[in-house]
Amino acid sequence: MGTENDTVTVHVVTNGHPPPLDSGHARLRELGYKQELKRDLSVLSNFAFSFSIISVLTGVTTLYNTGLNYGGTVSLVYGWFVASAFTMTVALSMAEICSSYPTSGGLYYWSAKLAGPTWAPFASWITGWFNIVGQWAVTTSVDFSLAQLIQVIILLSTGGKNGGGYEGSKYVVIAFHGGILLLHGIINSLPISLLSFLGQLAAIWNVLGVFVLMIVIPSVSTERASAKFVFTHFNAENGDGINSRPYIFLLGLLMSQYTLTGYDASAHMTEETKDADRNGPKGIISAVGISIIVGWAEIFYLAFKRRYGTGVGGIICLGIVAVAIFFCGMSSVTSNSRMAYAFSRDGAMPLSSLWHKVNKQEVPIYAVWLSVIVSFCMALTSLGSIVAFEAMVSIATIGLYIAYALPIFFRVTLARKHFVPGPFNLGGYGVIVGWVAVIWVVAISILFSLPVSYPITIETLNYTPIAVGCLLILVVSYWIIAGRLWFKGPITNIQK
Repeated sequence: MGTENDTVTVHVVTNGHPPPLDSGHARLRELGYKQELKRDLSVLSNFAFSFSIISVLTGVTTLYNTGLNYGGTVSLVYGWFVASAFTMTVALSMAEICSSYPTSGGLYYWSAKLAGPTWAPFASWITGWFNIVGQWAVTTSVDFSLAQLIQVIILLSTGGKNGGGYEGSKYVVIAFHGGILLLHGIINSLPISLLSFLGQLAAIWNVLGVFVLMIVIPSVSTERASAKFVFTHFNAENGDGINSRPYIFLLGLLMSQYTLTGYDASAHMTEETKDADRNGPKGIISAVGISIIVGWAEIFYLAFKRRYGTGVGGIICLGIVAVAIFFCGMSSVTSNSRMAYAFSRDGAMPLSSLWHKVNKQEVPIYAVWLSVIVSFCMALTSLGSIVAFEAMVSIATIGLYIAYALPIFFRVTLARKHFVPGPFNLGGYGVIVGWVAVIWVVAISILFSLPVSYPITIETLNYTPIAVGCLLILVVSYWIIAGRLWFKGPITNIQK
């Protein structure tokens, strides 16, 4: 399909009329934006980016022991269903709004349109900065987890701790992290058609990887659990000074909720997706829905086959997980760059004129490398203090979910009467589902901020609320000092 920037435009004419404009492209023009990115993604490709960022192999595997520590298999099996059900309400509400406003800006653009003219600039500013910082934290966390996993695989492959295996220092881990980010930057500099193929490959790997583990794990598992143990065992002996069973169960939800995040990627890819007003929402909902099913399969199976072992089979299992994490980080950088591209296009970021430029392949190349550099800088805090690093990456979940909830909140309050739905909508249930989603985000934000160990000391303090509070102070201060003087919310770049 030709665009305004094509040197040669070819149209297939039927009965003397050109073919109708892609519905996503048409809607983007109605919203006042040029088609600058290549619109080449199918609904499958759009789904694949979100699905590979959610990556149940990444989230479930890396945080499985957290679930076992807080409530055991009961928290894992039943907690997954609780978190999944409420997460789907968030996804449904986001999908409804995405259908109406299919732009790469996603959440911050939605907030601007739904909050009304008076509040639009500030609502857009807060949502956008929480979204982009949360995304950078996700990329940092994912790629750092992969760097640590590579270290573990090398350790096991060279004999293990007791066998004199090689155990890299924190500087080796940060070097791995930098190398991984470099590869992700190079991959994301490729044309979107190649990136689309890799995204679909990532989705396939995440699904098949779970089922391959189901085949491999029984042969290497050192422990097996009974059905009674899986469905009824509640681990209250966590060693963290917490005795309240309801409290322990709620902390056990953290694994599930951390895993089920990142699906705003489908919204950020809408300017590159065909018929985005329909396929963007499908990408969000299908990514969450299939992740719930595949994640349940992995959790349920791991609950029965409780350990990988440390031999060759165990290393193979870890290798499968490592590839999934690599794909997760790759797609995360893709989502980061599209958000940075859109946010800078509307003038919200320092050096905005640079970050929203696209190259000849219609890729926001500067936004890609900005995301890589920021994520690496965030990981450097691990060299000084692992506590500071963990506090920073804790923004990944709460920061993103706050950004998810803000446009939904505006949709069910300020925009309740004037919201114009797109092709996908929830009808009369939109407001009810939206309120459930907002309340759930408030609940998990409180939950992620609660102490996870007693007595509370400098070492055991949960720094998450401090990190999120500092981010809020910085964003609001930046708004008061400078932002309010020049940022007026999303701005159009075509003449209507």
